[in-house]
Amino acid sequence: MKRNASAKWQGDLKTGKGTVSTDSGVLSETQYSFSTRFENGKGTNPEELIAAAHAGCFTMALSGQLGAANLVAEQLATTATVTMEKVEAGWTVTGVHLSVTGKVPKADAASWEKATAAAKAGCPISRLLNATITMDAKLEN
Repeated sequence: MKRNASAKWQGDLKTGKGTVSTDSGVLSETQYSFSTRFENGKGTNPEELIAAAHAGCFTMALSGQLGAANLVAEQLATTATVTMEKVEAGWTVTGVHLSVTGKVPKADAASWEKATAAAKAGCPISRLLNATITMDAKLEN
């Protein structure tokens, strides 16, 4: 399975602007810029998109873990907070904090803890940093 997204950028880092799009059309020429990443400008940024992806992935994985324990959630709600800090090597994502609440009839504390720990460890976005990164780099004149 492969999923595609694209980005375009015009200009320099601080005054330039870009857009991101996905093949599904959920994002279509969605604006991002220096101000949306490091200030409070209107638009999105890569870290926000990572947080959304992680929250969605983890919540689906948790539903799967609960199902494996014969439990069905009435509701699961997850917020992922991505922290980016300037370190010696430059701006770096230094962590993600998942905050999840669930309404799961018949679940006890032990089954909830087991399911959330397994979902945190097993969701593909949680394992993202261990992924192989490949690249094609083409310079056009």
